[in-house]
Amino acid sequence: MSELKQYSLEEIEQHYNGQSCWIIIHKKVYDVTKFLEEHPGGEEVLLEQGGHNASESFEDVGHSTDAREMMKDYLIGELRPEDYDKIKPVDVRGSGEDFAYAKKNAWTGWLIPAVMSLGVAFLYRYYTSGANSSN
Repeated sequence: MSELKQYSLEEIEQHYNGQSCWIIIHKKVYDVTKFLEEHPGGEEVLLEQGGHNASESFEDVGHSTDAREMMKDYLIGELRPEDYDKIKPVDVRGSGEDFAYAKKNAWTGWLIPAVMSLGVAFLYRYYTSGANSSN
């Protein structure tokens, strides 16, 4: 496979409309201009991300294996390594370490509130039941 062309963040940021729409997903650059009208979520979704890092938004939607395979048709290059730190670190999930951190936070993000809710429910039940009254 040939080496991908590298683009600067400043260059990518110039492609954010219907005439030329580029997005970054996991440090790779995609020209999605021809896909705008075909995108199942509507072209507005892609235009909103145009010229920016769309990694987090892409993962939040939970795209199918087929969608991930289609991405290869629109791949035009990759973000220059010296620009990695110019985008939000949480969006760049290229390494296993970053992904493990995001996965861990997603898991604990619902566990703590769930445990607290159960605790409040038990306390409410205890104080409203007749078991603790002295009559």
